[in-house]
Amino acid sequence: MLGILSIFLFAVILIVCIFYQVSIIYALVLGSLIFLAYGIIEGYSFSELWKMILSGVLTVKNILIVFLLIGMITATWRASGTIAMIIFLGSKLITPSIFILLSFLLCALLSVLIGTALGTSATMGVICISIARAMGIDELFVAGAVLSGIYFGDRCSPMSTSALLISEITETNLFENIKAMIKTSIIPLLITCALYFILGMKSEGSADVSVISSLFQENYRLHWIVLLPAIFMILLSFFKVNVRITMSISIFLSFGIAYFVQGEEIENLFQYLIYGYRHSNVALNKMMHGGGILSMWKVSLIVGISSSYSGIFAKTNILTKLKEYIKILSKKITDFGAVLVTSVITCMIACNQSLAVIMTQQLCKDIMKKEKLAITLENTVITVAALVPWSVAMAVPFQALEIDNIAAIYGFYVYLIPLWNLGMAIKKEKVEVN
Repeated sequence: MLGILSIFLFAVILIVCIFYQVSIIYALVLGSLIFLAYGIIEGYSFSELWKMILSGVLTVKNILIVFLLIGMITATWRASGTIAMIIFLGSKLITPSIFILLSFLLCALLSVLIGTALGTSATMGVICISIARAMGIDELFVAGAVLSGIYFGDRCSPMSTSALLISEITETNLFENIKAMIKTSIIPLLITCALYFILGMKSEGSADVSVISSLFQENYRLHWIVLLPAIFMILLSFFKVNVRITMSISIFLSFGIAYFVQGEEIENLFQYLIYGYRHSNVALNKMMHGGGILSMWKVSLIVGISSSYSGIFAKTNILTKLKEYIKILSKKITDFGAVLVTSVITCMIACNQSLAVIMTQQLCKDIMKKEKLAITLENTVITVAALVPWSVAMAVPFQALEIDNIAAIYGFYVYLIPLWNLGMAIKKEKVEVN
């Protein structure tokens, strides 16, 4: 009971912080103190609890490295002219009325190819939001489309780490899972495309495309070579090269192009890596500023603190009582509904997909067969994580786009997936009862 009270108290603090628009970091720090107090009351020594915390933080060390790379790649792609060149070409080819739909489709395609939502948001996502700003298209709509697109591939790409994680912990076949994912997402996908098409028709761009093109031509050398960082990013990902190596190569290329092609000074380039890209031209800077390692400090802190919880959860009995309640809940709102509710709670607590997936699987593995659980996890926790403001799944993409979390309202795909499949589960249960 003490474990449930601890989790409930933490959830209340989170809600209060959100309601009063206080930084979520304060809630996470208080959460650490709450779970530490729980461990001490349960008889664990401070040294044992410290080891638990450290083991939890170490599980996300690779994620923290990727965050640093995302900050650097979003800065160097700006400095090298990679984003400018793509915007320049796109402004000549893209019709504003279909751009929101196109943003979703492009991000979905790239995320399937490279298997990472975070990598897609830092590359194609940044490009799409930059084009939107340049062309006067509502950036909240486009950011929502980007969020939908990046989790299309993160959910069902054979190269997705989340898909691989679920197949491993449930001991199921990855490609059978992908088939089931595609089958259960057809209707949400079609509805999503229709909604983005309608939004696009009602939100024409207001900017003069010729002015944008001239602005880039005056301030960048727009040569095909500046596209190499993006081309190598896609090619290396296609050949399943480790995402950290892929991003590092792309950063190295764009750094070199910024120096040799764009004429940037070495000192400025290192400043961009840390503080983000800035340009002396006010109009250009408004569209292109951003990125840098420091742009990722807040989300890195969120992940570091929240991951410390996982060690405590794994070594203590804090989740034991919850399993009993989940079994009762599954009988009232279907097995899928029970997993969905569980995933909402774990995503709020874990603050990152991996830990939320592991916690949800541990809590729900007794209420359904492993094959069904695998696809249910894909249809719940993977997309639900993208709807939690303090979760890595939402915070990192929107941080890379430099957009407010309110844009998640337009991330239709990520909440149509769980809602549609919940409806199908309820319908199926009614048919079986009758």
